[in-house]
Amino acid sequence: MSVIAVVGGQWGDEGKGKIIDFLAEKAKVVVRFSGGDNAGHTVINPYGEFKLHLVPSGIFYPQVTCIISNGVVINPAVLLTELDELQSHGVDTSHLIISERAHLIMPYHTLLDGLEEERRGKGALGTTRRGIGPAFVDKVARVGIRVGDLLNKDIFLKQLSSILELKNAILTKVYQHAPLPLEEIFEQYCHYGEELAPFIKRTSSIIDRAMAREEPILLEGAQGTLLDPDFGTYPYVTSSSPLAGGGSIGAGIGPMAFGRVVGVFKAYITRVGSGPMPTELQDKVGELIREKAHEYGATTGRPRRCGWFDAVAGRFSVQVNGLSDIVLTHLDIYDKFPSIKMCTAYKFGNKILDFFPSSTAILEKCQPIYEELPGWQVSTSEICDFDQLPLEAHRYIGRLEKLLSCPVSCITTGPRRKQLIEVRPILSG
Repeated sequence: MSVIAVVGGQWGDEGKGKIIDFLAEKAKVVVRFSGGDNAGHTVINPYGEFKLHLVPSGIFYPQVTCIISNGVVINPAVLLTELDELQSHGVDTSHLIISERAHLIMPYHTLLDGLEEERRGKGALGTTRRGIGPAFVDKVARVGIRVGDLLNKDIFLKQLSSILELKNAILTKVYQHAPLPLEEIFEQYCHYGEELAPFIKRTSSIIDRAMAREEPILLEGAQGTLLDPDFGTYPYVTSSSPLAGGGSIGAGIGPMAFGRVVGVFKAYITRVGSGPMPTELQDKVGELIREKAHEYGATTGRPRRCGWFDAVAGRFSVQVNGLSDIVLTHLDIYDKFPSIKMCTAYKFGNKILDFFPSSTAILEKCQPIYEELPGWQVSTSEICDFDQLPLEAHRYIGRLEKLLSCPVSCITTGPRRKQLIEVRPILSG
């Protein structure tokens, strides 16, 4: 039971990177299990401030094996740039391992991602246009190219020739776009393969050995529960499962090995891109939260939509992930608020809903029912002991625990490593 999954409880951007960075000090393996470089985990530590898109957040600890697993789609250019950035700041990246089973993002994926969003017009999904969705489509359609394929140029050329013929037909006949050159892409990706070859390994064996030794393993999720393609606000979702269950498949670990499942939630809620968000604040309060918390996408720079904490969505997240613990981040953003609201139910027409609807059309028409709690109006940014938090902060946290039926084990009160309160240890050692 040495595996701990860390997942986003909301629409992503909850602060998972900081939590993994904190927990990784006591871990032996950190596995990024889903998504692609559409995710952005911000970590601030003695090396500096980093926005990690593919490299696991445990990379700053040389004793930790960091794995980009089979559940991730990789843009080699982005990964190599990220590695260069880390190395330029003195970070050792030799302990990074890439699964040979991970799929590659190819130039036609990013091109088609943008063209498809433009075709949708006002109905655009708000993707990052980085080719993540098209790469996962090809994976499921069995026409994807995997990282390990780069190590055999003959196999790679045969695959690329066949796939590019189809993609160029789509580009030229559907979108009236110029075809992509086979030779240029082949040479570029062969170069990527040569640079990445030292990192490419059979990760399943490495994880199995760590589990046999009962070494602590962290599974690092990307995005958040409400972006899951099955349980999120479909079709405004991501392309792979950010749930704890997705971690089992995305890392190649049986679910019986999971010891704890940790859900990371902001004290409020944010969302990037299109789709319903019942508690969104399109007023001065929403602007205040955005500016105080610097709520701009780590990947895109887009301003995030901000709102009060949604306990209806939170309960749903606890249920579908089987959360054992909650990490509550950004509590300090409320430090100057005289009062704080929390959504406890939805009003849909003349009905009261205490569950998260599966229909986006229904969710778009849901109005939040709020409970208002008093604020604490003192700074929490330097508090490191749970007992020293103001009484009103205790009440807010206690109410959230009761509504979500899950204990809060950790609280963050700022971006730095030390701005963290452990209520109860998640990972001992």
